[in-house]
Amino acid sequence: MSWELAALLLLGLTLLAGFAWYERTQADSRTIALVATLAALAAIGRIAFAPIPNVKPTTDIVLIAGLVLGGAPGFVVGAVAALSSNLIFGQGPWTPWQMVAWGLCGLLGAGLGRLAGREIGRVPLAIACGAAGLAFGTIMDLSVFVTYAGNQTVGQYLAISVTSLPFNIAHAVGNVAFALAFGPMLVRALLRFRARLDVRWEAAPAAPVSTAARLARPTALLLIATIAATGLSVAGRAEPAAAASPASRAAQWLARAQNADGGWGVARATPSNAVQTSWAVVGLCAVGRSALAPEALLLRYARRSRTTADLERTMLAVAAAGIEPHTGGLLARLRAAQDRNGSFDGLVSLTSYGLLALRAAGYGPRSARVRRAAAWISTHQNRDGGFSYSGRGPSGSDDTAAAVQALAAAHFRRAAARGGSWLVGHQSLDGGWALQPPGTSNAQSTALAIQALLAVGLDPARRLPGMSRSPLAFLRSLQGADGRVRYSRTSTQTPVWVTAQALPALARRTLPIRLGRG
Repeated sequence: MSWELAALLLLGLTLLAGFAWYERTQADSRTIALVATLAALAAIGRIAFAPIPNVKPTTDIVLIAGLVLGGAPGFVVGAVAALSSNLIFGQGPWTPWQMVAWGLCGLLGAGLGRLAGREIGRVPLAIACGAAGLAFGTIMDLSVFVTYAGNQTVGQYLAISVTSLPFNIAHAVGNVAFALAFGPMLVRALLRFRARLDVRWEAAPAAPVSTAARLARPTALLLIATIAATGLSVAGRAEPAAAASPASRAAQWLARAQNADGGWGVARATPSNAVQTSWAVVGLCAVGRSALAPEALLLRYARRSRTTADLERTMLAVAAAGIEPHTGGLLARLRAAQDRNGSFDGLVSLTSYGLLALRAAGYGPRSARVRRAAAWISTHQNRDGGFSYSGRGPSGSDDTAAAVQALAAAHFRRAAARGGSWLVGHQSLDGGWALQPPGTSNAQSTALAIQALLAVGLDPARRLPGMSRSPLAFLRSLQGADGRVRYSRTSTQTPVWVTAQALPALARRTLPIRLGRG
C-alpha cells in the first residue's frame, strides 16, 4: 500500500469517526443550525480574505466553536468549512487534509475550554489561535510531503517546511490579529447561545422566607411595601385542590408524548434525546409521576454526559427519579466541572444550576462546594439586584430567576431577596415575564420567575396592582385543553420542553425535585 493511499484511508477514518461522534451527541435543531452557521461563516471568512495569502479568520472561528460548543461540534465546523470553501477554491487530494486539520483545531479549542475555562481572556485566546495556525500549517506541510514528495525523506520534509514557513507565520499572525479583534465577542455570543437556548432548567429549591419583609433592602422598601399592601402572601401553604388541575393535565399530555424507548423528543413521535427526556422527567416527578422515568435511558445519559450543561441537567433528572447520583461517574464529573472560584464555566446561569445539581446530589446548603458557588453568584449580582447570564451584562428574567433560586437554596437570603425584588419590579402587565424586559412574555421565563417567587416565599397566585392577572394565571392561559403549554400567545409551536419546563411551576414546585419529597 502506498503512502498516499494509506494517508487517505487514515484521513477518511478520522473524518468518519468525527462525524459519527457528532451524530451520537443527538444535537437538537438549534445546535445543528448554529454549527451550520459557524461552518458557513468560517468558509466565507476564508473566501473573503483570499487575496491575502494564508491570512483568514477560519481557524479562529473553528477553534472558538470547539471552545464553547465542545469537541464534536468544533470538529464538524472545521471539516464542513474546509469542504464547502473548496467548492470555490477547488477540490483535490488536499481537501481531506484540510478537513482533518481544521477539525483538529476544533478539538484543540474544546481541550482549551476544558483546561482553562471558556472565558480565558483576549490575549490567551489570541495565543491559542496563533498556535492553532502553526499546527494547521504543520499538518498541511505533511500533506504535501506525503502526496507530492515522491520518495519521502526527512530532508524533503524540512525543505517543504522551510519553503512554507513564511505562509505559516502569516497564518499565525493573522489568527492572532483576528482573535484580538473579535475573539472575545464571538465567545460571548456563543456562550449566550449555550446559556439561553441550548439548555434551561426550572427553578431552584429554597428554604421558605417567613414574610414579605425578608425582601426588604434600602433601595426596595417602596416596592416591598406595595407587595405587602396588596396582600401578596407567603408561600408554603398547601395548594388548593382546584389549582392541581393544570399540572395534572400537563403531566397527562407529557405521558402521552413518551416514546417507546421511554424517552422524549422535541415533539411527539420524534427521536428521544437527553435534553427533552431530562426535562420531562423533572416535570413529571414534580407531580409524583416518577414511575414514568426511563431509568435505563437516564443511566445511559449519565454515562455519556460531558459538557457542564449536560452534567447539571442530567443530575437534576437523575435525582428527581431517585437514581444514585454517583451513577456512571456523573457526580465525579460534576464536581470536576466546578472551578476553584466556585463557578461553573464562569457563567451565572451554569453556576446557578450547578449549585442546584449539587444540592440534588445531596450536598447541604452549608457544604463548601455549595457556599463557594453561591458566593460567586452573589458577587456577580448587578446593582439593580438582577443577574445577567455571564455576570457582566444587563439583568434578564431567566438568569435572575435561576440565580435567586440557587441563592435561596444555599441560604444566601439577602442576595436572593434583592433578585426577587428585581423580578417583581419587571413583571409584564399581562402577569408574565419576558426573557429580556421589556418584551413579550413567554411560558419559560414565567415558569422560572414563578419558581423564584416560591423560593423567596411569595405566592405566584396573587395579582399585583396594575397587572391583568397573576403569574400562575398567565402561565395557565398558555395551556391548551389537552394540557400542552404554548411558548407564547403568538406561538403555535408546542415542543415537549415548554410543557415540561412549565410543569414544576404549575405544580408550585422548585428544584431540586427528589423522589418521595412531596
